[in-house]
Amino acid sequence: MNKFMCRRYLLFCVSLFVNALGIAFITKAALGTSPITSVTYVLSMFTPFTIGQWTILLNLLFVILELFLMTREDLKSDLRMYLLQIPISFSFGMFIDLCMHYILFWLNPVEYVMIVALLIGCVILAVGIALEVKANAAMMAGEYFVKVITRRFRGEFGYIKLGFDVTLVAIACLLSLAFMSGVYGVREGTVISALVVGPIVHFVSPYYRFLDKWITDASVRNVPDFSQGQHVVITIAREYGSGGHLLGEMLSKELGIKLYDKEFIRMAAQRSGMDEQYIVKNEQSIPSFWLKCILSKNSEQPLESSLSSDDVLFVSESKIIQELAAKESCIIVGRCADFVLKDYPKVLKLFCYSDLSHSVTRCVSEYGIAKESAETEIKRVNRNRIHHYEYYTGEKWGEPHRYDLMLNTGALDLKTACQLVRGVYQGLEKA
Repeated sequence: MNKFMCRRYLLFCVSLFVNALGIAFITKAALGTSPITSVTYVLSMFTPFTIGQWTILLNLLFVILELFLMTREDLKSDLRMYLLQIPISFSFGMFIDLCMHYILFWLNPVEYVMIVALLIGCVILAVGIALEVKANAAMMAGEYFVKVITRRFRGEFGYIKLGFDVTLVAIACLLSLAFMSGVYGVREGTVISALVVGPIVHFVSPYYRFLDKWITDASVRNVPDFSQGQHVVITIAREYGSGGHLLGEMLSKELGIKLYDKEFIRMAAQRSGMDEQYIVKNEQSIPSFWLKCILSKNSEQPLESSLSSDDVLFVSESKIIQELAAKESCIIVGRCADFVLKDYPKVLKLFCYSDLSHSVTRCVSEYGIAKESAETEIKRVNRNRIHHYEYYTGEKWGEPHRYDLMLNTGALDLKTACQLVRGVYQGLEKA
């Protein structure tokens, strides 16, 4: 085992303790507990066993059930991850009891302080989950159980994880009703933690990038080698109605290089195996930013292991962008290309924006959108682009410091903008 893998395991152990501390904080708030520990918390309320001990027993049950859902080939190929669940289950259970009875023994919040303790717990849990994803060394039994179900029934991890959490909460309620004649241990805090932890994970995850060099060998790090990049690539991010695509067409003719925009649909379909109509409908948008965070960020699955269709599409398009940059000088519209090529030595990053009145005029005259619905459509598309960009990159869409040229195409006509970009492009070519 090399030093980088040892560091990943160390990071994972730290995240395990942080997760346990977060769960203990949420539970101590006396407003319920997180969905994943709802059953074990309720069981601890009417039995002599602690929440940590029940956590160990429940996780070991998951480990046993997984054997009936895995093929021999699955078990053989994933034996290390499977066996690691056993010591992880014991450690996690002991960490929970340690935090509950020794570290947070003093915490008995009342009235309004309860919600403060709950929110602190949610933040701590989110920090732990994000750290666990960054370590990417192992998985706790509950998450691994969901992964096995997903693989067996060919579902999407996020939705199966949501169903799994709902099932645990339902079981906790039934146990509480059966043995305590009322619903205890499952309260508003359970719902709040389920709704807010994922978005907090999304917010804190980018801050862990500083760990990449510490936990990953440079020779195997999944970063494209752009050190020899000689082609000049223009990326165009744009507000809807700002004429970004039209500017791309002008630049393509002026500079004699290819424009990639709608062509991505065919290329991504070939790469991902998805239907082109699905890509047309779902590309560069996520159905609900909040729901997406809840489904995929409130888990220990890194993006590369996700089975979400929009995640697969993003990864496919990112690889296509990297291949195009290595192959030829070109213009790429949208697709978070400025972020994907952030380490490429010769990239010219543009952002096109416009005031609302000019955007409405362009949408009506050039896109054929009815004037009375143009403003609503502009806001809807821009909102989708913001959510898509910020979800997948962790960066702010339209932030001036992220781009080389900010072009106000309401005040600046496209021909002038084209000549301006041409001059910068030619300077990059000579560099």
